Amino acid sequence: MLLLPTQFYMLGGAIAVAASFLALAFLPPLPLMRLFSRRVSLGKVPFDGRAQTSFLSFLLYVGLLYAGVSGSRDPLANPLPLTIWTLLWVGLTLVQGLLGNLWAWLNPWYGPWRLFVRLTGRSGWFHLPEKLGYRAAVLLFLAFAWFELVYIAPDDPARLAAAALAYWVMTFMGICLFGFKAWTSRVEFLSVFFRMLSRLSLFQARFETGGFQLSLGLPGAKLANIEPLPLSGVAFLLLALSTVSFDGFMRSFVWLDLIRVNPLEFPGRSAVVVENSVGLVASFLVLGAFFAVAVWLGERLAGARSWYRAAGLLVWSITPIALAYHFSHYLTALLVNGQYAVAALSDPFSLGWNLFGTAIPHVRAGLTTGAASAWAIWNAQAAAIVLGHVLAVMLAHALAYRVYGTNRRVAASQLPMAILMISYTLFGLWLLSTPTAG
Repeated sequence: MLLLPTQFYMLGGAIAVAASFLALAFLPPLPLMRLFSRRVSLGKVPFDGRAQTSFLSFLLYVGLLYAGVSGSRDPLANPLPLTIWTLLWVGLTLVQGLLGNLWAWLNPWYGPWRLFVRLTGRSGWFHLPEKLGYRAAVLLFLAFAWFELVYIAPDDPARLAAAALAYWVMTFMGICLFGFKAWTSRVEFLSVFFRMLSRLSLFQARFETGGFQLSLGLPGAKLANIEPLPLSGVAFLLLALSTVSFDGFMRSFVWLDLIRVNPLEFPGRSAVVVENSVGLVASFLVLGAFFAVAVWLGERLAGARSWYRAAGLLVWSITPIALAYHFSHYLTALLVNGQYAVAALSDPFSLGWNLFGTAIPHVRAGLTTGAASAWAIWNAQAAAIVLGHVLAVMLAHALAYRVYGTNRRVAASQLPMAILMISYTLFGLWLLSTPTAG
């Protein structure tokens, strides 16, 4: 349950609206681009440890799969669902947006693939067609979202272990056949999603001979010179945003009333599989339609004819809003379920172990209750929503300059996009404050 009262959300929304129009009226795009392009060198890491950390991650993955099959049937005591749904999907997503693409070191495929290459002498047998774009990643992300949000038992350890094992095997086969870079950059949806999200981060690690060059910049600075996404890439990023929104909307009284379910007598997931499946797809189509119309109207106001390029660039500007809402939406769950996760990792097979000294007997749910805790959470959520929206407007302004070239055309083109981002933010604020069930 989220704690921020409605008046806080409305205040945050009002600030976001004012900041948006002030940015459009007074911020010239060119100085913004120069500001975003500045980076401070932090030195060089003189080694590439991705294979080693990835192989350790693979071993952890194997252990989690075994725990899913042989450990506790309780999703709050088994480390597999807690690691995937809390530490990976919630925690690592937030870390990626702040620190950078740690998934490049933590993914469980790179290390085994390097071993496969050493044994066979081949890094891939086939060429992945460029025209495929991100279409496969879109379908895989949709399947992942359906499993998380719609499937009747996504937390069941045994069923989750079977799904996770099947996905690892399928991905590893694709990597071996088509090469690691090709498969993870356009097909494997977690790598695609985390890499896109890491563009917002403060830190950058650029690979050079013998190591990585580290640098520090402003949030979103790596988007200043980003290449436009193809249409399938635009669809992927919009799908990532819409699934987070639908996660909140499908629990709201409004949605339950729409599908004729009494929120006070929620019958369970199995009774609304079809309705939620339709809603998941519909939320993506609606957001995509609004985005397409906003870009099209901006093109008309600016007197330009570059819709595909504009859409491919401007879609990046929505990511700060999505990350901010991801933080606000999952914050209390992370604080509580994160404790369950570290406890379960200390005793993965429910044998009374305490491997890391974190097998606590009772979880402190009081972290999210009480006046002091509630006040801290309220302010963190409000700050995330407002700052995310302000950063989105600044990024959209800078990216639009690459398409339209003059301050007047940029300002004109961004009016529809500003309205869309404001509406998306207010919708997210409403989701965080509306009653939920199920």
